[in-house]
Amino acid sequence: MAGASGREGQPVHRGKAMSWLPKVFELNPAGLNWPRGVLFLDIALVPMIVFWAIGHEQYLLSALFGLLFTWLNDPGGSYGYRASHIAVFALIGAGLTALGFGIGGEAWGWLVLATFAVTLAAGLAIAFGVRRFVAALLLNVWFVVALALGFGFHQNARITSYTWAQVLAWTGGAALWIVMTFVGWLIRGRQDRPPMVAEIPGDTSRRKLTRPLVTFTVIRALVMAGTVALAFGLNLSHGYWMTIAAMIALKPSLEQATLVSVQRLVGALIGAVAAALLLLVPASEHGLRLFAVERGLEVVALVLYMHGVAIRVWNYALYAAAMAMGTLILVALPQPSDYAAEGYRVLWTLCGVGIALLVMLLAGLLAKRTTKAPPQPA
Repeated sequence: MAGASGREGQPVHRGKAMSWLPKVFELNPAGLNWPRGVLFLDIALVPMIVFWAIGHEQYLLSALFGLLFTWLNDPGGSYGYRASHIAVFALIGAGLTALGFGIGGEAWGWLVLATFAVTLAAGLAIAFGVRRFVAALLLNVWFVVALALGFGFHQNARITSYTWAQVLAWTGGAALWIVMTFVGWLIRGRQDRPPMVAEIPGDTSRRKLTRPLVTFTVIRALVMAGTVALAFGLNLSHGYWMTIAAMIALKPSLEQATLVSVQRLVGALIGAVAAALLLLVPASEHGLRLFAVERGLEVVALVLYMHGVAIRVWNYALYAAAMAMGTLILVALPQPSDYAAEGYRVLWTLCGVGIALLVMLLAGLLAKRTTKAPPQPA
């Protein structure tokens, strides 16, 4: 009887899993915004060409993230309001850039401590409203990427990277968007403008930090710190892929919908595996051909970011895949690539996504306990 019931249960679970797949990749035609993506591509070509011209491609990622995340965090409204909020965001991002690249070569304990502190602060930012919480999450993602990139540069003797130059590159990317908003404001007759990404919530009302919310935030910070300890403490080959994959796949808050959380997981996995496969291209190249392939992959990463900006609402899983793939390509390009390296990258990606899956399941249990909590006696 037990065996029969087990066999009966398997198709049920398999059916549930299969029913989720169409939802994960369901498309929203109204959410496709190619003009927004092409506009980002046009602006992002400026720092790419500048760094190609001066021969310092190691600073390109900082400039692109400064531009991209400032773009995403543009609150809209009057120009003064937009410029002031963007400037504050850019200054905080510059500080995190300095921290990430500055401690990249230090003892791994400092990396763990900094990751825990930044992730915890970003999670608790929900108390200041959803809009500020989203801004904090963007900065949190950038800090983890900067930490991984800084660690990689310190391990690679053939590339020289200065922390002050990385900070300048981030600030330059953010300043480029401030200049573009000013030009657009003048062209449109100094009118107020809507947010560049209207889908990002604009709520700035304060919220109470409940016990489950704080608990999940602490767990999330501990998990991110744990991935950093594993990757850098054990000096795993390309172990930072686990940290970045976990950061992208991790559910950012206890209240995020389960479907979106699954889409983050699937997108992070698809993007990381696709990036690892694409990075096999330069594995057997040398000299001028290697240089050409690396510049081509930088263009591919930029096009992926363009797609991410355009399809964010069209399908969140594909958006997460595009952003993960573009980021991991740019982070990994300075590191020598071979077949063994790609194997490690895929392995650590699976570990990072697996950790994020466990956290998502734990978040589900926390949410159920909160919902089913018995009322307090009068």
